[in-house]
Amino acid sequence: MSGTLSFDQLKALTDSGEIDTVLACQVDMQGRLMGKRFHASYFCKSAYEETHSCNYLLATDMEMETVEGYKSTSWESGYGDYVMKPDLETIRLVPWLEKTAFIMCDVLDHNTHKPVPHSPRAVLQAQIKRLNDLGMTAFMATELEFFLFEQSFEEAHEGGYHGLKTWGKYNEDYHIFQTTKEESVMRAIRNGLHDAGIEVECSKGEASAGQEEINVKYADALTTGDNHAFVKNACKEIAWAQGRALTFLAKWSNEAAGSSSHVHQSLWSIDGKTPLFYDENRKYGMSELMEQYVAGLLHNASDITYFLAPYINSYKRFAEGTFAPTKAIWSKDNRTAGYRICGDGTKGVRVECRVGGSDLNPYLAMAALLAAGIDGIENKRELEPEFSGDAYAASDARSIPSTLREATSVLNDSAMLRAAMGDEVINHYVRCAGWEQEIFDKQVTDWEVARGFERA
Repeated sequence: MSGTLSFDQLKALTDSGEIDTVLACQVDMQGRLMGKRFHASYFCKSAYEETHSCNYLLATDMEMETVEGYKSTSWESGYGDYVMKPDLETIRLVPWLEKTAFIMCDVLDHNTHKPVPHSPRAVLQAQIKRLNDLGMTAFMATELEFFLFEQSFEEAHEGGYHGLKTWGKYNEDYHIFQTTKEESVMRAIRNGLHDAGIEVECSKGEASAGQEEINVKYADALTTGDNHAFVKNACKEIAWAQGRALTFLAKWSNEAAGSSSHVHQSLWSIDGKTPLFYDENRKYGMSELMEQYVAGLLHNASDITYFLAPYINSYKRFAEGTFAPTKAIWSKDNRTAGYRICGDGTKGVRVECRVGGSDLNPYLAMAALLAAGIDGIENKRELEPEFSGDAYAASDARSIPSTLREATSVLNDSAMLRAAMGDEVINHYVRCAGWEQEIFDKQVTDWEVARGFERA
């Protein structure tokens, strides 16, 4: 049986008793799956048309705190409902959950039934439409890195997240023997995703002890966003079922490397058959259109950083000598650069954004990248000369914003993003970023206590 299902197949499996539960999910601002578990028979009779969720789900922080200051929702307005509209093209099995299927939902205004503009899926859909109106479509892929631990999520929580032990004990980048020790989880992830209808390419060890990467085949931008959100949740559920914890925190330890989510991007004709980034007669096979797109990414690199690095912790990852970039420059097959050209000289030529961490919201990150690229195309921006060498040592190169505070300020002032996404969307996420900064500024960290308890 294929992991992806039509609605008719879902109904048939429900009638036969092979499916009894349907997970109807939307994605929140943090990129997490939020929703309801339906009895499959009720879903197929009624809820497939629509269901509802509280509108605070798109105005809370990581702790589900009801945050003041959002225009879209508040205590004063009563925290009403949004419509969750199931996308019947996204039904798939969840093989690691008994008799369970999954469906992704769009978020609509309760009164108008129009998309809620700041809903992450809607933000990406809006940029896809802009691209389609130009006669193009985007194919994208996200690589996901994370750390695996010996403890369970419950043990990690009870211990205050101190004393965590990574499953691996040394750098396991491409290391077969070391990753064999983690195969009980990683094999279950690969096979589980495959059986859910997601085409997994591979998993591999990464550059720190206990660090793994999962790679899923590229797809159109919306499918990639849906896959990314599903994969992150799947990895956590499958690890949890085996009594292990894993984290997508961008920088979980002072000593360990950070975890990234590189985003590969290319533009194609609407029918997906003609690669618009490829011109065999130009350097690296990069078409003029691709050069304009990459120029847009670079020109707007600071503007879009928040959507690639949305938390205080995200900026701890940007460290020299860790394969995490510190400079927003482009280079061919150079892992020290923020933007790397891959597949040069082939129809698969593409640009890889290496800025984003594993904590990004895929819909928002890809939407921001597309908006920046479209700006480059519409304004026919000229691509700056290629950088070569060690980007970490390039003191005069364009730097990536180094703090959330800086990235938030640039986001708020971004004329490009306000024109591309609308003031309502940008103001919403500026408030989200501002709240993250506000609550952090009030916290006393372990580092402060250890440093100053006796010596202050």
